[in-house]
Amino acid sequence: MRTTILLENGLLFEADSFGATGTAVGEIVFNTSMTGYQEIISDPSYAGQFVTFTAPEIGNVGTNEQDMESNGAFCKGIIVRNFNKLHSNFRAEIGLDEFLKQQGVMGLTGVDTRGLTKILRREGTMMMIASTEKHTKEELQNVLDNSPKMSEINYLQEVGVRKSYIHKNGAYNISKFDYNQPTEFKAKIIAIDFGIKNNILNEFTEAGVQVEVVPNDFNADSIIEKYKSGEIKGVFLSNGPGDPLVLTEESKKVEQLISANVPMFGICLGHQLLSISHGYPTYKLKFGHHGGNHPVKNLKTGMVEITAQNHNYSVPDNIVDIAEVTHKNLFDDTIEGLIYKDSPIFSVQHHPESSPGPHESHYIFKQFVDHILQS
Repeated sequence: MRTTILLENGLLFEADSFGATGTAVGEIVFNTSMTGYQEIISDPSYAGQFVTFTAPEIGNVGTNEQDMESNGAFCKGIIVRNFNKLHSNFRAEIGLDEFLKQQGVMGLTGVDTRGLTKILRREGTMMMIASTEKHTKEELQNVLDNSPKMSEINYLQEVGVRKSYIHKNGAYNISKFDYNQPTEFKAKIIAIDFGIKNNILNEFTEAGVQVEVVPNDFNADSIIEKYKSGEIKGVFLSNGPGDPLVLTEESKKVEQLISANVPMFGICLGHQLLSISHGYPTYKLKFGHHGGNHPVKNLKTGMVEITAQNHNYSVPDNIVDIAEVTHKNLFDDTIEGLIYKDSPIFSVQHHPESSPGPHESHYIFKQFVDHILQS
């Protein structure tokens, strides 16, 4: 079906569509991962965004329930060079077209994704509209102009659980084509779900801790009481979508946990919320970091880790006043990891749980478990 796309910079072009139809407005980003398109689409951190894949062939391995990073897909749409309607993989259950239809996510194909990525690198992340219903620039511009920006929306209302639960799965076992089921735990932690990815929880379970997942409207006093009573040993702040500066109530609650000296670990949005709650607001990057091939230097060991990333925001450089930088991004020298001074808190901007890969940062989960057992 014919789809018309209008970017915020005024560029108008057409694409063929698959997946859901209709009209959608969102922020456009590009992702440089060569594999794992289902994990990317089902990552709640992409809520409100269109994802441009730089990998030219998408859809060739279909989709399956095991590779879901959450209970659905929250992105507005995906943009690809070539969509493969016929998939071929022994683990596939349904094709990408059917999957996107079920999830209400648009698919746009036949696009020069190389050229589009160059525009985003040059001009920066921007808003866009795609429609199978509206095709004139005037009507598309009208909808785009009257739609809220990312900085005006709290996407936590769309993602995450509404009721607490205990996570069961461990890491994926390729020899069994199923997840491990650990039964013995060294401690228990609480994970606050701002849009958490399933594989983060799997890695915590595999590292030996029982994880209670709680909604993003958590009660800070209750968590502090559980920590003081010894029921839990620490708190994890998850990844999630949108502009972290929108999350004023969540930041206040994180500040309560900081004041109570609760051991904490944050990934991505959690990393950003910790910075904001310490009084150091985040800033927006030009086009963000999205992909599975980003080099990060561990300043503690001197090793360079290839990491998975998905964020448009960064913590400020002056946070070194209160924290030690542990990881740096080698693409643009932005901060990728912190240990807070005189505080049982550390965080990373990249995704050490990365599924399907790379796996070079998995050690960070064991590092947190060792950290809470010693505190």
